[in-house]
Amino acid sequence: MGSDDNPFENLQEQIDDAASYLPSDVNDDVLTRLKNPERVLEANLTVDMDDGSLETFRAYRSQFNGDRGPYKGGIRYHPGVTRDEVKALSGWMVYKCAVVDIPFGGGKGGIVIDPDDYSADELERITRSFAKELRPLIGEDRDVPAPDVNTGQREMNWIKNTYETLENKTEPGVITGKALENGGSKGRVEATGRSTVIAAREAFNYLGEDISDATVAVQGYGNAGWITAKLADELGATVVAVSDSSGGLYDADGFDPKAVKEFKNETGSVSGYGDAESLTNEELLTLDVDLLVPAALENAIDADLAQDVKADVISEAANGPLTPDADDVLAERDVTVIPDILANAGGVTVSYFEWVQNRQRFYWSEERVNEELEEIIVDSFDDLVDAKEELDLPSFRVAAYVVAIQRVVDAYTGSGNWP
Repeated sequence: MGSDDNPFENLQEQIDDAASYLPSDVNDDVLTRLKNPERVLEANLTVDMDDGSLETFRAYRSQFNGDRGPYKGGIRYHPGVTRDEVKALSGWMVYKCAVVDIPFGGGKGGIVIDPDDYSADELERITRSFAKELRPLIGEDRDVPAPDVNTGQREMNWIKNTYETLENKTEPGVITGKALENGGSKGRVEATGRSTVIAAREAFNYLGEDISDATVAVQGYGNAGWITAKLADELGATVVAVSDSSGGLYDADGFDPKAVKEFKNETGSVSGYGDAESLTNEELLTLDVDLLVPAALENAIDADLAQDVKADVISEAANGPLTPDADDVLAERDVTVIPDILANAGGVTVSYFEWVQNRQRFYWSEERVNEELEEIIVDSFDDLVDAKEELDLPSFRVAAYVVAIQRVVDAYTGSGNWP
């Protein structure tokens, strides 16, 4: 399943595609700047294991563009992490922040590791070793990391504590996605899934349909995937298929997303739940449903698989789940794709809220967080509709990049270049 496409080359192709539609000319030299990271840290972390041995881990942090504010982006732990993947993800973060108009640039980090192979104590030492390497680069006005694949509140707490200990000061805004008692924000855990569903709901409204009547398939049942399923179910949609790395489930009558999540928590996977029909991830991606939510890793759908996609609307909870060639195929087939840089922007948006709260030392209610997120995602979707219709753009993805690139260009040209 999926594609071996280079994600960094995919990002650059998406930027090139959108740049040709920009309402104002952009100098090629400026465009080159917008397609490449400003700097990339590559570190080798040598860490004590529980058995007394030493092990070395490759780690990265890419700071792509800071024209609109501090670099912002998650840290993932995965054996498939590469330099090009981290560069691509940091670039997508630039344009994700710009499309929802929050004052951040883009960054991303990762460690080449399968966290399931290590104890909690080993993961803490690995995380703190990475935090020590990150220390000169991060800070609430420099670079603000966050959770990503296989990381969460625990790892963010460790990074915050390491940074504050070495800096000998309190600075909760150095990182987001923390536990509430460590300065986290209410509403952060559900934010990515919430924005995925809000964006999908707006897309159905735009098409003259109602998401409450939709059938839904969710590929990937981690935090973003299961929250998307839960919130779609709460809106009245019928979740008929879910999957994780072990495989998928299908039931035409629909699932209770919470029950499936509880089963996964107990067994480690969704496979084997109830009397549901088993299916592969590829089969899930090609089901005849109204809404498809890719919520796993990038390049899940390539051009060949896109020919068999039957969903009417795709809302991308994952980063880069479609290759550029798949995008072209789906655009030709009139499939409405809500791009990742809007659909899953809830995470970074509520991270922004957390950063604001940390700096003010004043914390919001969950109701306020959700209301502010709703307003930003709805307004941002409306911006894409306006751009798409006014410039006669071929897709919402192109519209998203046109809006986002123009905002970054305006920030850069307005500031000028130094030296």
